[in-house]
Amino acid sequence: MTIVIAGGSGFLGRKLAGRISDEGHRALLLTRRAGLVGDVLRWEPDGSAGSLPPHLEGVDAVVNLAGEGIADGRWTNARKETLRSSRVLPTRTLVRAMAECRRPPRVFVSGSAVGYYGPRGDELITESAGPGSDFLGRLAIDWEQEACLAESPQTRVVLVRTGLVMAKDGGALAKMLLPFKLGLGATLGSGDQFMPWIHADDWVSMVIWLIRNDRASGTFNASAPTPVTNREFTGTLGRVLRRPALLRAPGFVLQAALGEMSSILLSGQRVVPAAAAQLGFQFAHRTLEPALRSLTL
Repeated sequence: MTIVIAGGSGFLGRKLAGRISDEGHRALLLTRRAGLVGDVLRWEPDGSAGSLPPHLEGVDAVVNLAGEGIADGRWTNARKETLRSSRVLPTRTLVRAMAECRRPPRVFVSGSAVGYYGPRGDELITESAGPGSDFLGRLAIDWEQEACLAESPQTRVVLVRTGLVMAKDGGALAKMLLPFKLGLGATLGSGDQFMPWIHADDWVSMVIWLIRNDRASGTFNASAPTPVTNREFTGTLGRVLRRPALLRAPGFVLQAALGEMSSILLSGQRVVPAAAAQLGFQFAHRTLEPALRSLTL
């Protein structure tokens, strides 16, 4: 197989490309970064097809992971527009490039996020749930609508709404490790907000499974079957690291420090992977504590 990965130089893109290569397939990485070596193609995702169509001609799959980090900066109006454009424009570029191919990719897997659902308390959320009306919900709607335009008799579209990806070398967990190891792990706000999570290995396995499974189309929640509350997560991570995690960060302090971006930490979704379960996907890491211990933190 040949699989093109937009955003392939990022945290998840590198993990996916590594697995694809390990299995004897070709991963072509689309990136805006200069100086990278290997099977890499520089691109300018401005919303037009540009020079991309020949590189997508006849490939097996395109995986779209492009987008600025949601938690990499305070959500000013300018930052919000950057978060939106860094997702919508690359997706539009990929869709338009595929439309110009005589032999378009047979599957387009486009990243999204569980933030699509908005704050939902303890409601059990499957893929059939509607979107939230907050910033992340509206962002995911725009992002997914662009991706769905790639649907055709030749191209199957899969939307992957990802939760918190557990890995020690990137993502949310990597940012938590130092304070927790220093004994500064804290419950955030009330601690009752749910944290849908997934082990990085399961995320990679699910994406490759979605590419290979011709019955897979539409939306899939990339999250473990056992979401936990922030309080449960804090206690579990502290136990795995053998460090106390008794502190509490009040919601008003996080709101003052982070502004609207604090909603990532103070609200959540009790998301379960109903669509993947229905088609028979098997998680290697179903519960949080064994998943964290497998990372040898």
